[in-house]
Amino acid sequence: MEPILIIATVFATIYGIVYLMIRRKERMALIDRGLDPRSFEKENTGFSSLKYGLLFTGIGLGLLIANILVSIGAMDREAAYFSLVSLFGGIALILDYLLEVSITKRRIREKTADNQVKNDL
Repeated sequence: MEPILIIATVFATIYGIVYLMIRRKERMALIDRGLDPRSFEKENTGFSSLKYGLLFTGIGLGLLIANILVSIGAMDREAAYFSLVSLFGGIALILDYLLEVSITKRRIREKTADNQVKNDL
């Protein structure tokens, strides 16, 4: 086995143990102060499948277009694959961000409207 893999595994193990110990101490301190540790966790928005779907679609599209450009001789092989995969992957992540922002804003507007209707009753 490569020595670098052994060193990386040992480092990752030590890092993981220290991280878990610190996280436990933080949670215990929150409980001692009467706070709920779950209130500091990130809310699951459910956008991860959208993000990965768009990313892999963008990468696939980049590979497809790079293959076409290489086969017709318009670009070098390495430049085409690297640049187009990066370009379309980045575009997919930007599109994901814009979709998440618009969906989140719409959800907030709907919650506000629902709360206003409940207050009017």
